[in-house]
Amino acid sequence: MHILGISGSLRQGSLNTAALRACAELVPDGVTLSLADLSAVPLYNEDLRTQGLPQPVLQLREQIRAADALIIATPEYNYSFPGVLKNAIDWASRPPDQPFDAKPIALIGATPGGLGTSRAQYQLRQVFVYLNGFLLNKPEVMISAAPSKFDASGQLIDDTTAENLRKLLSALCDLVHQRKL
Repeated sequence: MHILGISGSLRQGSLNTAALRACAELVPDGVTLSLADLSAVPLYNEDLRTQGLPQPVLQLREQIRAADALIIATPEYNYSFPGVLKNAIDWASRPPDQPFDAKPIALIGATPGGLGTSRAQYQLRQVFVYLNGFLLNKPEVMISAAPSKFDASGQLIDDTTAENLRKLLSALCDLVHQRKL
């Protein structure tokens, strides 16, 4: 089984990307997790799309299509998820054959704040309802006070967060298996 991780942050020291790297180390046996790179995805422009999807968009769409499931880590900016993530979703979801349809998807988020990206995750859920993604409902992982849960190099150091991520990854794998039955 292969899971694709998508971080809604382009920042080098992103705690959301760090959370996805931690997930790659915590996946169950027989599961791999790789990270998509959104840095080359251009701003969405319908004029550009009519000329053909840009190569970084084609690559992202193929990564999504090839994955058995997605795990998306979102920061929370101004009570919502960031534009870079919305932009990537908008590009990837253009017809034909948008790759989020019936795809098992888990959401996580890390933030210095106390609500752990809850608002951003709930808004992101609305987007994937429209795109017919199969969202994992529980467990929810909202990593609050995130700077205290990762060391200076971005390694996860909090046992409770690690256990919560393990549970989420296990549940996501279970959802993939259920979908294949």
